[in-house]
Amino acid sequence: MSNHQVKKGLNRKWLSLLALAALFFSLLLAPLAAANQASAATTDPTLEKIQKRGKLVVGLSADYAPYEFHTQQNGQDKIVGFDVSLAQAIAKKLDVKLEIKDMGFDALLGSLKTGKIDMIVSGFTANEERRQQVDFSKVYLKAPQTMLVLKKNENKYNSLEKLSGQKVGAQTQTVQEDTAKSIDGASVVSLQKYSNLISQLTQGVLAGIVTEKPIADAYAEQNKSFAVVNPGFSSDTTGASAVAVPKNSPALLAKVNAVVDQVTTDGTFSKWQKQANKAMFANENKSYWDKYGHYFLSGTLITLALAVVAVLIGTTLGTIFALLKLSSSFLLRAIGNIYVEYVRGTPLLVQAFMVFFGAQVLGLNLSAFASGALAMGLNSAAYVAEIIRSGIESVDDGQMEAARSLGFTKNKTMRLVILPQAVRTILPALGNEFVSVIKEGSVISVIGVGELMYETSVVQGASFEPFVPLIITSLIYFVLTFSISRALGFVEKRMNR
Repeated sequence: MSNHQVKKGLNRKWLSLLALAALFFSLLLAPLAAANQASAATTDPTLEKIQKRGKLVVGLSADYAPYEFHTQQNGQDKIVGFDVSLAQAIAKKLDVKLEIKDMGFDALLGSLKTGKIDMIVSGFTANEERRQQVDFSKVYLKAPQTMLVLKKNENKYNSLEKLSGQKVGAQTQTVQEDTAKSIDGASVVSLQKYSNLISQLTQGVLAGIVTEKPIADAYAEQNKSFAVVNPGFSSDTTGASAVAVPKNSPALLAKVNAVVDQVTTDGTFSKWQKQANKAMFANENKSYWDKYGHYFLSGTLITLALAVVAVLIGTTLGTIFALLKLSSSFLLRAIGNIYVEYVRGTPLLVQAFMVFFGAQVLGLNLSAFASGALAMGLNSAAYVAEIIRSGIESVDDGQMEAARSLGFTKNKTMRLVILPQAVRTILPALGNEFVSVIKEGSVISVIGVGELMYETSVVQGASFEPFVPLIITSLIYFVLTFSISRALGFVEKRMNR
């Protein structure tokens, strides 16, 4: 045998040994790799955050009885409903506490994506558009779409053809809105609050409201002037409620699915539905004020607190920006002008969402109240800046010259001579701004701040009365603004003396 043949045989032997060694180590490490994969499958970033915090934050819109709604139990306000019961079961499965965040329905998705909440349990339908942004659990409730109409129009609007040319209502950003838009010839009115839709239906503005059957049945049972009709919606429009969680949360989703599987198969969810229906009519024997008076009181106090904080922020920042606009520096004037024009040129609603979600993106987990007060303060600052600027400019130029001739610096002259004189001029305008801030606080309810308008919608949803709570709220706003206006008028007269 030649040397070449020997070397070739040795090489083959070494290759065989290496192959056997690789096979041996792969078999040895396979269980470890499987264990690591199993470990990775039992957790994910969202689940780790929930367990580390020891609290599951669930977002919902509690104006949708019997899914979720406010009620009074043992003198305390509570959010109940079968969605809440499901959220409690999920929190128990995760071995953490449950925190409910009540907010406008159209704020839920943004809150989930920015980390303000951990999941949505609010009759949230899993459609394809939403699946691109969040992940969904298995469906826990399928409910056909129906139409809630006035009893007297029960036969008038009992088919899709009869709804052509009529105004049809639906809650914004819902499957019901899509269903309403599919009605040929119908004009769709989309509103955020379901109670506002009920109000328009009661007044005859809407021919009907597209809603899921459990909701329609609840309103028809409570108010005999309503009726439920099926105008012929296709089975494709059936609502499929599921729990929404952030993308890439497989471990959390698996635990949610385990809860959904259990409660929908052992009869627990059906029991929750019966309990929710019973809770809707639990306080029927109490007077209207006994049932809902504390909501109006709480909302009024929070409205005043929002206004005070917003005015303090607005006055402080407004003074700064007014001085920037009057500065001799081009850069400082530009900063002042850009801020004032931008804020005055955008709605407070947009600014509230920007602060609420933007703070979370920046790592600042501000509460709904803090976000709302800050948004209102920043908005007010732009208007206050113009008020103060005009007040300063109304002071005679000779005042500045006289103070400078006495040796005052420009800053000291502004602080001790000009601003005190400007206050008398601007006080009525500042008072009007305070009154405006009180009324503008109603916009902040969309992010879940429990101010007066928010509590009004709570009462509307709990009482099934869309109009009476609005009358009470309007009277409260009138008393607040009228009292403040009279107080400011008194102060203005004393200053004039």
